[in-house]
Amino acid sequence: MRHRALLVLGLGLLLSACGGSGKVQSASQPTVTRPATGAASVRRPRPQRRNPPPPVVQAVPGVEGVIGSSAASLTRLFGTPRLDVWEGDARKLQFSGNDCVLDVFLYPAAPGQEPRATYVETRRPADGRDVERAACITALRQR
Repeated sequence: MRHRALLVLGLGLLLSACGGSGKVQSASQPTVTRPATGAASVRRPRPQRRNPPPPVVQAVPGVEGVIGSSAASLTRLFGTPRLDVWEGDARKLQFSGNDCVLDVFLYPAAPGQEPRATYVETRRPADGRDVERAACITALRQR
């Protein structure tokens, strides 16, 4: 019996520690504080307007002529992309052939600028294994 009483007391203490005012304040609601003078002051949260860092540009042999290109230039070079996916201000174009799949990732250098190719990935269409980038780019150009 004594053991059960200790258990109930312990649970009560745990539950009381979890309690609060029952009010949940969202980040978008202003915070109201009362200074010692009794007057209310309102502090509004500042909107987070940070510019994203500039994209990291891939610098490996064999991607010359692709890295730094616009979507229009890539379409002229490789034809109509198999996929054209937008995510925010970033874009992914996918070109494919019999021997390989080329994914080109385009990001704007600064907000409001046109996205440019900054990174490429290549793989075999059958099993997804890596393919040498330059060979894939050359094969897709020759189509």
